Amino acid sequence: MPEFSWLPANRAAVEDVEAVFAASGANKCRCQALKVPDWIWRDSTQEQRDAALLEQTACGTAGPTSGLIGYVDGEAAGWVAVEPRENYPRLWSRKQAWMRMDPELEGVWSVTCFVVRKGMRKTGLTYELAAATVEYGEQVGARVLEGYPIEPPPGKAVIWDEASVGLLQIFLEAGYDVVASPTLRRRVVRRQLAGSP
Repeated sequence: MPEFSWLPANRAAVEDVEAVFAASGANKCRCQALKVPDWIWRDSTQEQRDAALLEQTACGTAGPTSGLIGYVDGEAAGWVAVEPRENYPRLWSRKQAWMRMDPELEGVWSVTCFVVRKGMRKTGLTYELAAATVEYGEQVGARVLEGYPIEPPPGKAVIWDEASVGLLQIFLEAGYDVVASPTLRRRVVRRQLAGSP
């Protein structure tokens, strides 16, 4: 059985972050799509997005950081973005109602993106990464974890990039609960953490 482990990205090597993003569909976005207003995203260059990701991960520092790196048998294999919800300005600026749920709720950390290297997909790694968000959230004092997964209709497939927000079943397996179904496919899920009311 492969051995899974994870690290907050600030404790991982820059090379590990690069390895995960370079060999995936997230190479262009670099987890910036929800981090900046529309007009900045549209006008940003690839070099700016690359630099922003590395700044946000804060590799080799005490942090804070913007996500977790997952390892399979010691090899960097995946990523999950998890940060305080206020670090995602586009969650508040877009018009979809699911992006502005319960703005008064405190201590919410958003789980917005999963990336798995080619060759490592369909191995259950996203399930491991979702479980890691719970352990990490408890370590950093988050009160609530919130995700925005897709639930495809029965028998319908999703393309990998569309599933980057996570599929519903992945979150359910990690103990998240559905709190809203704002569209036919979109779900909002939350996981209350230890010590939260």
